[in-house]
Formats: sequence, structure tokens, C-alpha cells
Amino acid sequence: MTHISPELIHTLSLLMILTSFAAVEARNLRHSTVAYLAQALLICGLLFAYSTQNSALLYWAVTALITKAVLVPWFLWNATAGHEQETKPLIGFGPSAVILIALLAIMYKLTHMHAGLFVAQTQELAEIANTNLAVAFTVFVLGLYAILTRRDAIKTVIGLCLLENGVHLSLVSLAPTIRETALAGIATEVVVTVYLLLYIIGGIRSKFGTTDTFKLSELHW
Repeated sequence: MTHISPELIHTLSLLMILTSFAAVEARNLRHSTVAYLAQALLICGLLFAYSTQNSALLYWAVTALITKAVLVPWFLWNATAGHEQETKPLIGFGPSAVILIALLAIMYKLTHMHAGLFVAQTQELAEIANTNLAVAFTVFVLGLYAILTRRDAIKTVIGLCLLENGVHLSLVSLAPTIRETALAGIATEVVVTVYLLLYIIGGIRSKFGTTDTFKLSELHW
């Protein structure tokens, strides 16, 4: 079994927080898509790094590269053609950035303090998992924040993708040496869900001329 580099894992993992922040706060939907793409490449890099401990993770890494880093960004890019600007969100950029930074700090600190409750691995992997779990829960909360505070349906889809990345990072961090981890990761890729959601959103935009979820909820059929 090849030695895993804690520095590499920590760097890739912590960069996921920055890409989450960019994906949520960017008002241009294509900029959000690029931030999501960067995060997808980071999680693929993490899976490749962990594959030194579990060769089955290579299959998940390749699958994630195709789904997260190619298909989903391509779907999002096509869905935002001609509609690149996000519908004005509930919270403006300044207050939203402050809330996000506060959430980042609180979630990361709280999770890192208590991550040991969930980790039962060797000392080397446990130290890595503590940081990764803190990042995973933080990314998950940022995705949830995007879903709850953004009015644009496409930004809601991006929030869903962040949720998925948070779950996948926690999964590979908690059980990196178990072969079934790769199967669970591949089985829970949401690429089909994202495609269907964007397809429906495209149809709604064509019919009603908007992807503002608040306006759509006021429509009477």
C-alpha cells in the first residue's frame, strides 16, 4: 500500500471550501459553473489520491471525472446559454458574503472539534479524515445555503451539486479503505438528476420566460 500524502489531501480538501464560496456567491451563472468545475476536479484529485489506499476508488475517480467534471458542467453551461445572469437572490452580495464566512468558520471549527466521534481509522488516516469531515460538512452547509437563499432555479441545482460533493467527501474520508465505498459513491452520482432538472428548467424558461422560483410559485395552472 502506497503512502498517502496528508499535505496533498489537506490542500485539495481546503480548496473545496473556496470553490464552494465562489460557486454560491458568483452572480454570473457561468462563473458559478466554472467554480463548480474546479471543485469537481479537486474531488477527483482526492479520489485519485485515496486510491493509493484502495484501488477500487480508481473506478469512482474515473466515473466522477466523467460525471462531475465533464457532464454536469456541460449541462450547466448549455442551460445558461443566453441567460448567464442569476436572478437577484434574497440576500445581497455583502450580507451574504458575511453570512457565508461566518458559516464557514462555525461549521469548520465545530466539525473539526468533534470529527473524532465519527472516525475509527489508523492515526495517519484519522488526522486526514478530521480535516476532510470538517470540509465536507462545511461544503454541505454551503450547498444548503444556496438552495435556501437563491431564487434562480439553476443556482438551486448548483447548490444540489455542492451538497453531493460534501456527502461524497465525507464518504471517502470515513471509509477510504473499504471497496464498497467506491460502489456507494458511483451509485449516488446525481448526474441524471441534474440533467432532468435542467431539462425541466429549460422547458419552464421557454414557457414562462423566467427561472425565478418565487415567481413560478405564484403561477396558477
